[in-house]
Amino acid sequence: MKLDRMDNMKRTDYCGTLTEADCGREVVVAGFTQRQRDLGQLIFIDLRDRSGIVQLAFDDKTDREIFDKAFTVRSEFILMAKGTVRERSSKNPEIPTGNIEIEVTELKILGQAQTPPFEILDDTGAKEDLRLKYRYLDLRRPALQKNILMRHKIAKVTRDYFDENGFIEIETPTLIKSTPEGARDYLVPSRVHPGSFFALPQSPQMYKQLLMVSGFDRYMQIARCYRDEDLRADRQPEFTQIDLEMSFVDMEDVLAIGEGFMKRLFREVLGIELDTLPRLTYTEAMEQYGSDKPDTRYDMKICDLSDIVKDCGFGVFSGAIENGGTVRAINAKNAAETLTRKEIDKLTEYVRGIGAKGLAFIRWVEDEPACSFSKFMTAEEMAAIYERTGAEKGDVILIVADRKKTVLSVLGSLRGVVARKLDIIPDTYNPLWITEFPFFEYNEETGNWDAMHHPFTSPLDECIPYLDGNPEKVFAKAYDLVLNGVELASGSIRITDPELQGKMFRALGLSDEEAHEKFGFLTDAFKYGAPPHGGMGIGLDRLCMTMLGLDSIRDVTAFPKVATSSELMSGAPAPVDDEQLRELAISIIKPME
Repeated sequence: MKLDRMDNMKRTDYCGTLTEADCGREVVVAGFTQRQRDLGQLIFIDLRDRSGIVQLAFDDKTDREIFDKAFTVRSEFILMAKGTVRERSSKNPEIPTGNIEIEVTELKILGQAQTPPFEILDDTGAKEDLRLKYRYLDLRRPALQKNILMRHKIAKVTRDYFDENGFIEIETPTLIKSTPEGARDYLVPSRVHPGSFFALPQSPQMYKQLLMVSGFDRYMQIARCYRDEDLRADRQPEFTQIDLEMSFVDMEDVLAIGEGFMKRLFREVLGIELDTLPRLTYTEAMEQYGSDKPDTRYDMKICDLSDIVKDCGFGVFSGAIENGGTVRAINAKNAAETLTRKEIDKLTEYVRGIGAKGLAFIRWVEDEPACSFSKFMTAEEMAAIYERTGAEKGDVILIVADRKKTVLSVLGSLRGVVARKLDIIPDTYNPLWITEFPFFEYNEETGNWDAMHHPFTSPLDECIPYLDGNPEKVFAKAYDLVLNGVELASGSIRITDPELQGKMFRALGLSDEEAHEKFGFLTDAFKYGAPPHGGMGIGLDRLCMTMLGLDSIRDVTAFPKVATSSELMSGAPAPVDDEQLRELAISIIKPME
């Protein structure tokens, strides 16, 4: 088939934007063929573009030549059509343009298409690996196009908001010096400097601090970042961060800007007015929800039973407390019918898989509760547990005993699993701030105290005296933004006092020489005067994913990687030829087992 040329025909409208108000108007539309229906003397073609679908109508009595051309059209052919908008005789309430159609007077076939490996439908049924291999076809599906368009809108609102608040958008390098950031760097060999490597930035952290030293007072950037780490549903090796930094501010100033941004974003993108964002300290979040990124859309808070059971006859409980541990519980309200003994056995296996030794329970179905440990307890102790947890008939109490860190982590995870089983998570948005993070976290493998954030995070003023000998008492001027159990943003107020920075490096086990080798270009810059500053990075991908109510970050990424960090469509990563390796002075060795 010979393809047509556009010639002087120009698109006037997008398919999904036409309404009954356009009836009688001549329009030109273009797009992909969703389907063609041949009814004998009538042919209908559903034409699809990024805005939606509109029906094209062809009648063999009107123009036989155009009718015959329409007969040859197949799925995914690329068309341009001119015609008059008219009211449909058989309306389709399932689509926005279902009340109108275009009576075509001129049709151009601009491209043919082979039969695609899967139907271009939202409910295609094709496996994800196949769709990712043909991602350019997958991206034609309306649901994915909606996601990408939403991402564009979020980025536009972002730039508008920060521009209106005095921020300057500045690009920072993507070929930088490798510095310790928590995850592995992606390294880029230098041809000009054999044996030396650039790193791709895990964040623009040090550059944006240098911009504060440079006097750019308010910086923002929609920045590409890279981390060589294991993937999961909300993580990709390359991701996008809404990055910002502000001078002459304290934590309240940064949170106010971040909160204003969220309110603006939800109002303009989703039409939702957010209230003032609540706050929890890290300690409160862990004690109540067992997570530093709690989903607060449902209750099921953690209860401490340690004082009730410390002297009980159940050795699992009393033994844990004697060894410095704790006993805590969650109450799954009205869960007794769903959480049968068989389901509780599955939950027991689940918690064992994430570090717990077991799971005790109280299941209140009959007039008297069924309890896995009641024979070891007094009636008074059981009554106190019921009162503390607010237990009533129909509830299930789930209890874990172990070290505090393990108990909180396990119950935090279990809380989410149970909520999903009970289907009690409402379709709402609950953003909140988490503040006052611990500065250090103990590394049980090395026996060292590691920085929970980057080493330029400022400790709370009242915690500075503890730096020399009590790292567990040091909390940071650090904060996270959490939405529906997903960490969206992380930030802090930075250290600008060279003496305090040196003390912080030493607390992390870095000598002056090591600190200068790794961070010297930043600390040297601070010697010329650094204004007080702080900021945050907001994950654009996770923000889009959560606002759209999706479970995977791949659904808001145009060309994502799979769990092995590879891209199925292009075949990246891939070997390179020997000549390229010689130019870079690189030889390939067998990987470590």
